[in-house]
Amino acid sequence: MKIYPSVMAKNQQELNQLFKKLDGAAKELHFDVVDGKFLKTKSNWFKFRLSTKFKYNVHLMIKHPLLWIKKNGSKFETIIFHPEVTDDVEKVISAIKKLKKKVGLSLKPETPISSIEKYLQELDYVLILAVHPGRYGAKFMKNPLQKIKQIKKINHKVKIIVDGGINPDTIKLAKEADAVISGSFVSKSDNPQKALRELKKNCK
Repeated sequence: MKIYPSVMAKNQQELNQLFKKLDGAAKELHFDVVDGKFLKTKSNWFKFRLSTKFKYNVHLMIKHPLLWIKKNGSKFETIIFHPEVTDDVEKVISAIKKLKKKVGLSLKPETPISSIEKYLQELDYVLILAVHPGRYGAKFMKNPLQKIKQIKKINHKVKIIVDGGINPDTIKLAKEADAVISGSFVSKSDNPQKALRELKKNCK
């Protein structure tokens, strides 16, 4: 199982501090972008500069993802967005593939698999949110994890990422996933390397 620390910042200074803190702990980071419209909070919603020390996947919790993808998509390995934000999911998938990037769709805890079922064969990833998104420290919910088996039945090749509330206890519940995102437990910890070691030990 891969473990990606998540990165949420209000400005470049905060972002730089996170990059410095996570340097040596991880090689790939999960970059959360929130526009204040899709959700009430904002994250990385400024003209950001990325550190060259990491690779990145990005989770877009924004309205109008196409505009953002055209501007910033080339900086990321994988681009994940929500089906609710566009009338034309195929168009966004196509735009990401034209950039030769991996593509994923994200499911909020209450969003059913049926909303993305017809796209599952085209996806590299499905991100399952085990929290209500948009901030560090939200409460972990076990029920969304039932979606892992259901999605794998439809497309066994698609990789599943579980995002939200991951700590040494909850990671055990997400063992069937291919990857997890950890925000509070890793990115907010005083010692990210130690926190990652603890997570890895508990997901075996």
